Amino acid sequence: MLSRLGALGVAALLAGVAVPASASAAPAGRPAAPTTEEARLDRAAPQEILRKSGFDSVAPEFSEALKNARSYDHARRLVVREGQSLWRRAVDRAQGKQRTGISADDDRPLYWARLGMTRELRQWQPDRFTLTAERRARLMGALERSSRGQDSVDHRPGKRGHGHVKRILVTGFDPFTLDRDVRISNPSGAAALALDGTTIRTAEGPARVEAVVFPVRWDDFADGAVERALRPYLPRVDLFTTISQGRVGRFDVERTNGAWRGGFGDNENLSRTGIVPVSDPGSQPQWTSTTLPYKEIVAAKTGRFPVYDNTSVTEIPAGGSAPVVRPDGPTEGSTARAGGGGDYLSNEIAYRATLLRDRLGLHDRLPGGHVHTPVLQFGAGNTDPATGDVTDPEFVRNRLDIIDQVRGILRVAASS
Repeated sequence: MLSRLGALGVAALLAGVAVPASASAAPAGRPAAPTTEEARLDRAAPQEILRKSGFDSVAPEFSEALKNARSYDHARRLVVREGQSLWRRAVDRAQGKQRTGISADDDRPLYWARLGMTRELRQWQPDRFTLTAERRARLMGALERSSRGQDSVDHRPGKRGHGHVKRILVTGFDPFTLDRDVRISNPSGAAALALDGTTIRTAEGPARVEAVVFPVRWDDFADGAVERALRPYLPRVDLFTTISQGRVGRFDVERTNGAWRGGFGDNENLSRTGIVPVSDPGSQPQWTSTTLPYKEIVAAKTGRFPVYDNTSVTEIPAGGSAPVVRPDGPTEGSTARAGGGGDYLSNEIAYRATLLRDRLGLHDRLPGGHVHTPVLQFGAGNTDPATGDVTDPEFVRNRLDIIDQVRGILRVAASS
């Protein structure tokens, strides 16, 4: 998820309850109109993906369940239960526990089914109680978190180190740039589903992976979605990796992350430019760094795609006024304009996660950072979104190879 469309796809925590900007609701008693993201749901490709995966029943069944809500508290429990059920169903499907008519490794059924649920909840009008705008927004936030695996990470407290099961936390993203091609899948989200709850055998013993996914929306990040989801778990884990889609034909371990938003449109077609908004901005650094064992990862044979140690950034040098590309990383006193992963939300999640690591005092003992996957590409005869199929054999093979290589990268990282 790099800084511009060419790189994106063509070349491609707080204990309280915060409300994502996308969860905005109408005044009390009035359901809200669908969001820009939800409106794409009615296009042919999303409907076909839902139908072929068997997830087309998710939103209608959720709508029926909402009708039985007797109170706000009952509705909240119902929303959390249904969100967690969708996440578990998507994970089971990705891991071959359900047979459907579309490739099991596909992340798109989860994405489109969730949007069907949020649209139903946004427009729901309870019969038995009044649903205020604030409470509807809180229900939306609960649905987002539960359907993304963010409240079901199962890293039980225990001893670290050799002889014990290591704990790995990974994050993925929703599909994005959907107005360019609504068929798009995101291999980072697919990897999250494929790996969640699985055990990887490493040179240091077994390692259990837990995964969550995040939206491609600027305002959710500004509202603290990343910190809220990761803060409870980072002190417990032995390794974390945020993952997103990056450049064509290659993996990148991003060495440095920058505190800058470049403004590329998100899934709500919103643009945000400026310094990454975080709590306590007075102590906010311009740059954060990976603590992943990047040398070992790059040197290992993890799959068919090359893996690079990406050290490049874009900065405004101290005393300067114009951005400069620095192939070897930032210089002293510079101002960030792009990390190695660009200036979009992949750079931002890497920046936020590593800043949280450092603010929790974990920099010297917790390996963590960002990995960019190759762009997931359709087959040569299936590139036109207007006439192409929602899947093809090369598309599936590419996604499976990326997932397998992510697993290989985690194995190396956990063994180092």
